[in-house]
Amino acid sequence: MRSPHRPIGRIASVTTATVLMGTVLMAPARGDTPELTVTDERTQPVFDYADAVYQEVDIETDVDSDGDGNPDTVRLRVLRPGETEHGLQVATIIEPSPYWAGLNPLDFYDVDRDDEDAGTVPPTGPRPKLIPDDHDRTASITARDEPNHLSGYYDNYFLPRGYAVAQLDSLGSNDATGCPTSGGPNETAGVRAAVDWLNGRTTGTDPEGNKVTATDWSTGNAAMTGISYNGTLSIAAATTGVEGLRTIVPQGAISSWYEYFRENGAVRAPAGFQGEDADVLAEAVYTRDDDEICEPVLESITTDQARHTGDYTDFWDERNYRNDVSEISASVFLAHGLTDWNVNADQALRLWQKLGEHEVPRKLWLYQAGHVNPFNLRIEEWLDQLHAWFDHWLYDLDTGIMDHPPVDVQNADLGWTTHETWPVATTQPVRMHLNGASPNADTATGGLTPQPGPGRGPQESFTDEGRTVTADELAAAPESSSGDHALVYLSEELSEDVRISGTPEVSLRAAMNGPSPYLTALLVDYGTDTRATGAVEYDPDEEVCFGDGVPADPGCTIRSYPVTETSEQHIVTRGSLDARNRTSLERGQPVVSDRMYRYSWQLNTQDYVFQEGHRIGVVLLSTDHDFTLRYPPGTDVTVDTNAASITLPIAQGRSVLR
Repeated sequence: MRSPHRPIGRIASVTTATVLMGTVLMAPARGDTPELTVTDERTQPVFDYADAVYQEVDIETDVDSDGDGNPDTVRLRVLRPGETEHGLQVATIIEPSPYWAGLNPLDFYDVDRDDEDAGTVPPTGPRPKLIPDDHDRTASITARDEPNHLSGYYDNYFLPRGYAVAQLDSLGSNDATGCPTSGGPNETAGVRAAVDWLNGRTTGTDPEGNKVTATDWSTGNAAMTGISYNGTLSIAAATTGVEGLRTIVPQGAISSWYEYFRENGAVRAPAGFQGEDADVLAEAVYTRDDDEICEPVLESITTDQARHTGDYTDFWDERNYRNDVSEISASVFLAHGLTDWNVNADQALRLWQKLGEHEVPRKLWLYQAGHVNPFNLRIEEWLDQLHAWFDHWLYDLDTGIMDHPPVDVQNADLGWTTHETWPVATTQPVRMHLNGASPNADTATGGLTPQPGPGRGPQESFTDEGRTVTADELAAAPESSSGDHALVYLSEELSEDVRISGTPEVSLRAAMNGPSPYLTALLVDYGTDTRATGAVEYDPDEEVCFGDGVPADPGCTIRSYPVTETSEQHIVTRGSLDARNRTSLERGQPVVSDRMYRYSWQLNTQDYVFQEGHRIGVVLLSTDHDFTLRYPPGTDVTVDTNAASITLPIAQGRSVLR
């Protein structure tokens, strides 16, 4: 097995204590060299949060993305135990982000395509127009804090245990210089520089321009963490193999930017942000003081993102962090919501598999919520495991965390189970055939069975109406949708629970005639049940005080729960394909109207249980109203049911569907 991290020269001094019930732990007296206090291989909360030292540092990077002739700088805001002024050396937990100053107003692309580009093979056209939108994502983003406390929970919980906690401005945002690039290499260099500064390898200055170092208080060991873009920057930093970055804990994070804004050649958007793209996001986080110097960089993003094709280009390849998993020397603790349609769970689960291939030490949490971190959902267990994880990787303590099952999954009933592997070790691919409806059948829906239908199946057609009809509406009415604006295939009622654990894949022959180039497949659970919606609700009556604080930040929070609703069906996962990219993501090929082609594409990875008595459904449509571009309605899609199937990763193996 490869080494999980490079050795670091400076390690904090540690006092190991065996503490009896009722013993009060105290930090060492001022006359002594301060040390951490450790009990049962865990750091203890002996440092006074109210005495923390606050520091701001501008750190020099090795890039000049704004072209002003000076190295870009990133601003690091550090809160550390007061004892670090008296010889204590500590590890640092960093949360990098482009969001600390909030967001600029967003201008989304118009996704309703009504120009001459529309056609089964839409030619390259002019840049789509932007439309203003007052949607504001800053509600969940905390702006810059006042000195002596930071937002979030890391400082309240970990600083008293002997950690420094820091917030880092990503390039182009807040107090950083340089330009935002939606995951470009310069942003990676920016977050890496923070670890370099903690290890004395690059220059840092205070706001007055005086050089400052961290070597008198920093062990050099660092973690990076955060949700969404913050966790994405953590992944990016890890792929550089920077010495001193010992672990990352990304939550709801991106591992490939192409899969955030594109999908199998299809131009798509994250849930709730139809019309967003890489340039829109870069403009939104461009909050540094000089709001003009980066305009050429932003214009190049608009050009290079190739929105007119959806192809996988060099622009997207350099933003695919999974290309560089072999360079990761840090351990990785991934957490992701299974109902997250903003950053799909695919982003974590594909990275998880790559980490396993390269023997990177790893841990995984999957939970029944959308784009949220797991802290408020499972406060005590999350902090316990995170504490053990950081103590192990940053202070080399034998906390036993690596002996625990590496995978925690929250199931549909909201209970938790642990696993040694993911996907579940017993998972096998099971091919299910999309059999056309019988001409004499009472229903328009086809069958989903392990065996193909008898004889030659029919060709079935539908007409795209995704401009105005959502995928949820089509899935909710399988009888009326099938053969009209979608095709629906249903299994028999299940005789036992069926769990999928992995990535479904659709394969079919189809012909298209009309303006839309898209094919979309939905995997749907049909059966009345109460399921998580992806939203969470906070209970103000369940306050939990988890750490130390000051009056402005007392170290308390309230518990949250997944929102559930009872429905007759539920879209489990989905996936779209641009028909022109049927053989290559890098270059589209013409689609001749009414000609049959073979199409295969993956749906988003998922872990889900279909309950006994329910039916598994596959819904085929063209435009996915809430996610893909929306061409004019009217595309006719014909499917050859002799050559149409879906392969499901079934945890119980093949026999469960025989």
